Amino acid sequence: MDTRFLETLVTVVECGSLAEAARRLNLTAAAVAQRIQALEAEIGIALLARSGRTVHPTTAAVAVLGRARAIQREIRDLKSVAASGILSGELRLGVVPSMLTGFLPDVLARFSTSHPQIELRIARGDSAEVYRDLMDERTDVAITSEPPFAIPKTCEWSLLREEPYVVLASATIMGRDPLAILRQEPFIRLHRKLHAGQAIDRYLRKKSICPIERFELDGLAAIAIMVDRGLGVSLLPDYAPPWPEGLTLRKIPISDRSMVRRIGLLWKRASLRIGLIHAFAGQAERTASRKNRRTQRR
Repeated sequence: MDTRFLETLVTVVECGSLAEAARRLNLTAAAVAQRIQALEAEIGIALLARSGRTVHPTTAAVAVLGRARAIQREIRDLKSVAASGILSGELRLGVVPSMLTGFLPDVLARFSTSHPQIELRIARGDSAEVYRDLMDERTDVAITSEPPFAIPKTCEWSLLREEPYVVLASATIMGRDPLAILRQEPFIRLHRKLHAGQAIDRYLRKKSICPIERFELDGLAAIAIMVDRGLGVSLLPDYAPPWPEGLTLRKIPISDRSMVRRIGLLWKRASLRIGLIHAFAGQAERTASRKNRRTQRR
């Protein structure tokens, strides 16, 4: 398939007419029409519906427009790299909320300085959403927790930080036994749609703990605030700061060393943006190393 035909389709849809698209592409209207006809013949379905001098996309065209635009971006990226040797283009990041505030800003501050021609797009989502977006190629790299299942061999994983799980309790809870606290106090559960929530559920089952459940939420910060207000206790990864201000919480370690949330980068090995991904991964790994060293010195 000639990628120029895809460019023509996108331009015609954006302009709403063959004549305007022809002016923008510096072609004749007949040439534009021929490209659309050739594309329709190759795909085997009509892509444009005509009404007088205007055109609008068919349902089939709407379905392929997103992918056509993505191909255009990838081609521009490849041409830019080939022409200058400088990394440039668009890089789409999927990020879980706890890393969006506690880690990503430091990475972006350095990365944007060293690679000003790389345009970043950030999509926030929970661990399950971020993973799906990567697999469906809506993003190029994910900053997320390690999935509770085998990572496909088509993907690469780079560990950034490890976060041990702790029982989170308000300052008014005086008990020291984390398991007793989980059994006796109202429990605010991290949602089981999340990778960390699934790990917590497995741990509670392993310890034969049937908690007194009060809420099930998908936000770590929201749970921390509710615990501080005395609404219950929780079991959470000791995630990267900043935590909400003004909290007086107890973080009680648990003895199971396997209960650690691993946060890292995940990407597809065969991505057309692999050069951009490697540049971003290098900066993220350096930033994580500095943060981990500071944490160890405290």
